[in-house]
Amino acid sequence: GADIYLFSLYKVYGPHQGVMVIAPAMQSLLSNQGHFFNDHERTKRLYPAGPDHAQVAASRGVAEYFHDLYRHHYDDHQASPTVQAELVRDLLHGAESAALIPLLDYLSKHPKVRIVGPDTCTQRAPTVSIVVAGHDPQALVRQLGRQGIMCGAGHFYSYRLLQAMGIDPEVGVLRFSMVHYTSAADVAALIKQLDSLLAA
Repeated sequence: GADIYLFSLYKVYGPHQGVMVIAPAMQSLLSNQGHFFNDHERTKRLYPAGPDHAQVAASRGVAEYFHDLYRHHYDDHQASPTVQAELVRDLLHGAESAALIPLLDYLSKHPKVRIVGPDTCTQRAPTVSIVVAGHDPQALVRQLGRQGIMCGAGHFYSYRLLQAMGIDPEVGVLRFSMVHYTSAADVAALIKQLDSLLAA
């Protein structure tokens, strides 16, 4: 029922490309942004530079990836695409929660750590941002990186949100992503390295 729906494919392990779906009635209200001779072609009117064909081709991999995940875990190959998508979503959520729970439990009990957002895996994405008293996020990223821990630091384009939360965007936060391919061993290694670094 949306007039315009925007989505980032990289949020589902695809290329760094945006997808926009526009209802025909809404599109007819928008002016042509492309070549004048394409004004009558609905799929070209809002695409002034033309498609990035490599990324368009790569986007097919998103559907293939989720299809393969379903077939790996479930035997009912006659299930509708909607049912398959729901089961894969539940599967991914379960794996993400399994990774999040021990990390959030550790972080919520650490006296130097402030979790940005909820401290439980309910109603949150599997991305965890923290602020650590007495520690610079950029320095922690470098230290963790040297131990083989992949993470990030900065404002992650949430400049105003961090300001509203009393966090200096120029300093930013330390951020971890606990997605479905994060193993229990990965989480244990992260907790062990954090425990060592934050003890200083």
